[in-house]
Amino acid sequence: MRRRKYAGVTLIELMVVVAIVGILASIAVPSYRRYVLRTNRTDAVRGLTLNAQILQRCYSQNFTFNLAACTGPLAAVSANGNYNLAIGNLTNNTYTLTATPQGSQAADTTCASFTLDQTGRQTAVDTGAVDQSLTCWGAN
Repeated sequence: MRRRKYAGVTLIELMVVVAIVGILASIAVPSYRRYVLRTNRTDAVRGLTLNAQILQRCYSQNFTFNLAACTGPLAAVSANGNYNLAIGNLTNNTYTLTATPQGSQAADTTCASFTLDQTGRQTAVDTGAVDQSLTCWGAN
């Protein structure tokens, strides 16, 4: 009698493929997550920049950063909703805008807070209050 040849995969071959896929996934998923967090930082930069433009326009028209004299409202949340935007140290001649991550972006411990002031000074700190300005504002 002739033996039939079966074309297929064995259980061992299948398990090897599953193990390889698992190893690749354990490397790829965290790397992708870090990439997404880094990419979402542009949402904070954009939100702070837009609010600063509103304030600078107000100052050029009224010679004050007084919000009552401004025509446009400041955004409280960034466009994609990844950051809360706030204004502090508001006087007739100064302001400080701050963006703090919210939701899934809160996992970004490298850039825990962005700030922008009336002079255009851009700063950022991590969760340990260590300066991360170059990394967070996109220079690195």
